[in-house]
Amino acid sequence: MLPVLIFALPELIFFFNGCLLRLFVDLLMRISYITTNKPARLMREILNRLYDHGTFSSDETRQILIDLASGIYNNSQMAAFLSAFCMRSITVAELRGFRDAMLELCIPVDLDAYGAIDLCGTGGDGKHTFNISTLASFILAGAGHKVAKHGNYGVSSLSGSSNVMEYFGYKFSTDKDQMVRSMDEAGLCFLHAPLFHPAMKTLAPIRRELGVKTFFNMLGPMVNPSSPKFQLVGVFSLELARLYNYLYQDSLVNFYIVHSLDGYDEISLTADIKIFSNKGEQLVARESLTAEVLTADSISGGKSAEESAGIFAKILLGEGTEAQNKVVCWNAAFGINCLTPERDLQSCYAEASESLFSGKANKSFKKLLEINRN
Repeated sequence: MLPVLIFALPELIFFFNGCLLRLFVDLLMRISYITTNKPARLMREILNRLYDHGTFSSDETRQILIDLASGIYNNSQMAAFLSAFCMRSITVAELRGFRDAMLELCIPVDLDAYGAIDLCGTGGDGKHTFNISTLASFILAGAGHKVAKHGNYGVSSLSGSSNVMEYFGYKFSTDKDQMVRSMDEAGLCFLHAPLFHPAMKTLAPIRRELGVKTFFNMLGPMVNPSSPKFQLVGVFSLELARLYNYLYQDSLVNFYIVHSLDGYDEISLTADIKIFSNKGEQLVARESLTAEVLTADSISGGKSAEESAGIFAKILLGEGTEAQNKVVCWNAAFGINCLTPERDLQSCYAEASESLFSGKANKSFKKLLEINRN
């Protein structure tokens, strides 16, 4: 078609004046670009489908993410996709496809022998809390449980788990021997997501520039490269909690999915908590955990990376405020209960408190730094 039109241009000159001819040639150039530039054509089809409120199958989103990670799209195309996709709700099938692609592309690590748990939030709740799930992870490790903590830099928050670990000199690594030693001696290994998901480096700068939650915030807890069999997952919305529940019910993972009804992706003690698990769903009244109603300010992460790290260190030393201590211990308690569901929550909370205030949690943290320091 295109060669015929080009060879016919001399005859067409008789039918078009100069202005129309220039428009016609420009149209031919556009047709040629769309025909020969496959990534541009694919992305245009994807975006048009999103604009028309269409959805995708698991296989389709799996392939989309693989293509995004491969670098075939330019920054503008990737930013357009991330923005357009997040302007409507994600489906279970779409989330499953993205998850499958991330796990397919990651560097896997076998830690099955440890029966470890991951305590990880989606982020993206915009609440700017201190690093609750990371602190709770060290409390579990201090109590003798094994933790495979999946973490990343903050995107929509000031300080993610990787930010705070890096601040204290932790050296990120994918070395299996080092992770095994960390599990054996500190009870916890830290899996820095960008290292284990190298294909995602093409999207990292765009996510930082956008500075808003995307479907990657939804994926974080589900794509731990060690595939732990126990997970305490915090999510930023009730809708996402239900999506997670559908996906986790089809897995072999023992899970707790938690969402505070005022929007926190953790047990914030600022509101009642919705919990989904292998046993079903339940609403936990905030009053059943603490008589004190915590405020957003009482669990804030501070206004700088240094302030956030300072809060982290003080809590581990047992010098946190009552509100801070309660939040980390209750999150740890639910993690312990996920591992040992036959126990009651109060005994799990007592175990978490003992780990924190005896210094065992801080000892685990110091040991991990000793093994993995820069």
